Amino acid sequence: MLSEQHPIDSGFGAATTADEVIAGIDLTGRTAIVTGGYSGLGLETVRVLRNAGARVVVPARDGSRAAAALDGSGAEVVQMDLLDAASIDAFASTWLASGQPVQMLINSAGIMAVPQLTRDTRGYEVQFATNHLGHFQLTRALLPALRAAHGARVVSISSLGHRYSPMRFDDPHFVAGAYDPWVAYGQSKTANVLFAVALDARERHNGIRAFSLHPGAIVETGLGKHLSREQLVAAGVLDADGRPIRDPSRQLKTVGQGTATQVWCATSPRLDGIGGLYCENVDVAAPMTVPTGTLDMASARRLTGVMPYAVDEDAAARLWTLSEQLLA
Repeated sequence: MLSEQHPIDSGFGAATTADEVIAGIDLTGRTAIVTGGYSGLGLETVRVLRNAGARVVVPARDGSRAAAALDGSGAEVVQMDLLDAASIDAFASTWLASGQPVQMLINSAGIMAVPQLTRDTRGYEVQFATNHLGHFQLTRALLPALRAAHGARVVSISSLGHRYSPMRFDDPHFVAGAYDPWVAYGQSKTANVLFAVALDARERHNGIRAFSLHPGAIVETGLGKHLSREQLVAAGVLDADGRPIRDPSRQLKTVGQGTATQVWCATSPRLDGIGGLYCENVDVAAPMTVPTGTLDMASARRLTGVMPYAVDEDAAARLWTLSEQLLA
């Protein structure tokens, strides 16, 4: 585990908003690529970065939907599908041919709790393929542009859901074992954390620092589209009348509060010189102490911190190798 994985007293907290985080930071002349930037937390991230002066590019599978959502924002929409390897390569190749550096890559797109086992065209489980592997391919392809920035950050949106499962290295695509939507989601979110650890270790000497984070539970993002109202009430994110419950101390946040940590990871001077870290509530998270090595789902939702298996440097290196093999 990284020795720097501990809170740094950022001065912010669970109720901090992205607008509060960005106050006083000028991003003029800097470029951000934001996947998932046309809905939920990604859309709010685009707004905040644009207001701070950044150029923002949003790769999108559904270009017309993205253009409508971002109308008037000043963000640029470019075609790309995280489940299509050729589409990712085409986006990256076009970008590299332009010679433009990238100062911020925010991997915000994601899916959650797909109820039935679903595979992409390569046979890969779709949550792992979308949440991790597509972003891995995109980031790796854009490394020359990130290196050219001479000070870039890659931010991967993970979740407290990483506590639901470690990486299933022996069966990541549920070929041998029974499928569970929350285990699959948990594995993909653990992969997001491990990816930040591995990327930072490999690229810090090139000026690239990487972070992962839990944004909070935000109903309005649409991430829970596979969950029924009854499930959301049982999970404690909606009240009995179907209204969102707001309690930042329990990670139940507004969109502005939920976006704060990823904006902080992408822009805060307090993070200069460090990386590979998992963050929450606009600070670096503390490592969790779990005697059995695993958590039940109720405890996973209630507690804070990062599971040791998600910031294990050997597991991170193993995931990098596996990801390269899957893309090959």
